[in-house]
Amino acid sequence: MNRFRDDRDDAVRLTPGQAAARTGHTAARSHDAVLLDVRENHEWQAGHAPGAVHQPLTLLAAGAGLPPEAQARTVVVICRSGHRSRRAAELLRALGVEAVDVRGGMQDWAAVGLPVVDSQGRNGTVA
Repeated sequence: MNRFRDDRDDAVRLTPGQAAARTGHTAARSHDAVLLDVRENHEWQAGHAPGAVHQPLTLLAAGAGLPPEAQARTVVVICRSGHRSRRAAELLRALGVEAVDVRGGMQDWAAVGLPVVDSQGRNGTVA
């Protein structure tokens, strides 16, 4: 057992595969949640999951609301490595939003072969 890991995190943190299943990025296509990318604009433009919505953590922390596509839905939050998304999910939960975040972020998303597109819809890279 890892003494630094809190098993309570399992309820609010997903693997990339679990996140993909919840947001319709796998054959299961349950799509009961929306994927919210909280990276900065240049990171989003370089590569993001298709169908994800974008709102940088800096704007969320400043009080900006969720994009319309994410309102009144379960939100799966993702960033580059999982640190900003964890903070964003905590912030959203404090506001009453059902939110979970993705362990390992877009780096792990891409590493397991999940799709990444750039701002023009072409194959992208994770920045």
